[in-house]
Amino acid sequence: MNREEVIDKINDFLIDEFELEADQLTPDALLKDDLEIESLDFVDIVVIVEKEFGLKINGAEMKEVKTLDQFYTYIHTNLNK
Repeated sequence: MNREEVIDKINDFLIDEFELEADQLTPDALLKDDLEIESLDFVDIVVIVEKEFGLKINGAEMKEVKTLDQFYTYIHTNLNK
């Protein structure tokens, strides 16, 4: 899966599951501050990522992810390992 496909899939589930607007999903958007994704929401994100991408998320690594672009990169990089 290429990066654009990863971005599209992530944006789709963020819009559907978290009722975000497409214009909020900019690469530099902060997950917690700008998108208001809270700790419990991250549990849902882990489940969705595992289902959509077949990828296990490492909680320690995910703590370092602050922006939407870092999240895209994390998923894309780990899919292509």
